[in-house]
Amino acid sequence: MFKKLAQQLKMQNQKNTKASIPFAQEFLTPKNVFLKKISKQALELYEKQTDIKNFSKLVLSNPENTTHNDMVNKLFDEGVVDPFVDEKLENLADNQKFLRDLGLL
Repeated sequence: MFKKLAQQLKMQNQKNTKASIPFAQEFLTPKNVFLKKISKQALELYEKQTDIKNFSKLVLSNPENTTHNDMVNKLFDEGVVDPFVDEKLENLADNQKFLRDLGLL
């Protein structure tokens, strides 16, 4: 797909340098812009669909695999603070330096 877009851009640049009939060029320009916009949208949709497929494949690969839970529990046992504890969230919400860094003060 990327090769086709690159070839299309290369051909468009070659056509613009030749400029055989200026009158015909004016009629082709809106069509080229329209086609370029559609091909860009199609490429974005294709990339989005591919990302969704890859993510779904990753998520649904092995539902019985719970090693991530073991890793998190091991971190908590080593003394890492859970960021979702209410007291930690309250401290973070009152942290003036953090709020200043975010631009909220």
